[in-house]
Amino acid sequence: MDSTLAPIVLFTYNRPRHTKATLDALKANLLAKESVLYIYQDGLKDTATKEQKDSALEVSTYLQDFIASNENGKYFKHITFIQRERNLGLADSIIDGVTSIINKHGTIIVLEDDLVTSPHFLTFMNEALQTYYDNEQVACVSGFVFPLEGDEIPSSFFLKGTDCWGWASWDRAWNLFNPDGKELLDKLKQSGKIDDFDKAYSGAKSSRGFTQMLEDQIRGKNSSWAIRWFASCFLQDKYCLYPRNSLVQNIGFDIGTHCKNGEENDPYFGVLSSIPTSIDIKQPVQEIPAIRAKCDAYYASKQRPLLKRILSKTYKMLIRGGARF
Repeated sequence: MDSTLAPIVLFTYNRPRHTKATLDALKANLLAKESVLYIYQDGLKDTATKEQKDSALEVSTYLQDFIASNENGKYFKHITFIQRERNLGLADSIIDGVTSIINKHGTIIVLEDDLVTSPHFLTFMNEALQTYYDNEQVACVSGFVFPLEGDEIPSSFFLKGTDCWGWASWDRAWNLFNPDGKELLDKLKQSGKIDDFDKAYSGAKSSRGFTQMLEDQIRGKNSSWAIRWFASCFLQDKYCLYPRNSLVQNIGFDIGTHCKNGEENDPYFGVLSSIPTSIDIKQPVQEIPAIRAKCDAYYASKQRPLLKRILSKTYKMLIRGGARF
C-alpha cells in the first residue's frame, strides 16, 4: 500500500462509550498509523438536557486526551479535531464534513461513532479506492455487508446505489450528491426508475421503503443524508462495492435504548470478519443476479427490514436529542 491513503473522518456527538469502542477498533487497523484522521463533534442543541451536555463533554474530554496520547503518531499519522460551535444535526454535519475533506483530499473513508471495524477495514477500503479510482461506474465502497451464505459469493461484489455504515468514496462521486430530496424524487418518477428504486430496498417493487424514506425526508419527518446519497447515485446508475464478509459492526442498537431485547446480537447488524478481504478485480461492475437474489431473500426473511429498523432507531434518538441517520 502506497502513501496515498484516504483520510478517515469520524463523526461524533454525545456517546462516550460508543466513541471509545469505535476508536479502539479503528486504531487497531493495520493501516491506522499511516492514516490521517479527522474527528468532528457536533455542537450541543439549544434544548440539550444536563445529561446530554455531560455526555458531550465526556466525549470532548476523551477525544482531547486521545489526541494528546497520539504524540509521535502512536495511533494515527495525524489527528485533527473539529468541534462544531453549534448543532448541525448528523445529516448536515456529515454533508458539510464530507464535502470539506473530500474536496481537500480527493478521497474519503467515513465512520460514525457507533461503528466497530475489523483490523482489515482500512486495507480493504484503501485498496478499493485505488483500484476503482478512475472507474466512474463505482461511486461507493462499503465496509458493511449483511450475512450472505454461499461458497459461490466472490470476495467482493457490486450492488447498485451506495451505503452508509462505514463507507468510502471519491470527489468525482460525491459531486453527484444532491441534497434536494424533492428534486431527487421527481427525477426518479420522471425517469421511470421509482419501482427499481424501491426494489433495491426489499427485492419487491410493492415495497415503498426507499420512496417512503425520501418522502419523509422531504416532509421533515427525518433528515436522512443517506437516502439522498443513495438516490443521487441510483439515478446515475452507479454501484457500490461490498466485501464478502462484513468489516463493520454497528454497536448503536443498545438494549433498552434503541432496540428490542436481543437485537444487539442480531447478525443483521454485522458479523465482524477477522480475516483479510481481497478485491476480486475480475468481477464486472454490475449486479450478479444470484447475489441480488440472496440479498432479496435475506431482506424478505426479516420481520423488519434493515432501513425500517434504522428509521426506528432514528426516531428514538431524535427524542433523546441525537439523531443518527
